[in-house]
Amino acid sequence: MNPIQIILLNFSEIRRRSIKLWKGVPVDYLQWRPDKGAFTIIEMVRHVLEGEHLFHKIIENRGNLGDYVSPWKGLEYATLENELKIAEQYRQDFIKMIGNLNELDLEKIKIERSEVGQSKKLGDYLNRIAYHESVHTGQLLSYLRTIGVNRPQIWD
Repeated sequence: MNPIQIILLNFSEIRRRSIKLWKGVPVDYLQWRPDKGAFTIIEMVRHVLEGEHLFHKIIENRGNLGDYVSPWKGLEYATLENELKIAEQYRQDFIKMIGNLNELDLEKIKIERSEVGQSKKLGDYLNRIAYHESVHTGQLLSYLRTIGVNRPQIWD
């Protein structure tokens, strides 16, 4: 496998496991949160899906978000299926963008985010995006443990 294929596999596996976890949350708990300052479960799902789109735009613009407006802005939280449906085309576009990269791009393309003092190579930045979703998967597993709900086996 080349580096692009490995990155694509990593994104695929992370999302597969996230969806397995998300689908294991009883509908009655989608609005649960551990405290007032935390995401509800459905908010966390959207945060992950919307965040991936935001990261994609950051990559396309090499760090500059300009006048970015989220396609989720103003949308009511609904069902998990609805959240996944909204994100579907954005996910396909993101994966296609990665698939169109070559190994040199991972090293040569720089993501410059001056507003947060960040300068990263694209390969590094892509790994940070994957890590973001993984962290929230662990966070959601902790939510489910806290409320005493059976957790799906994501380590298959």
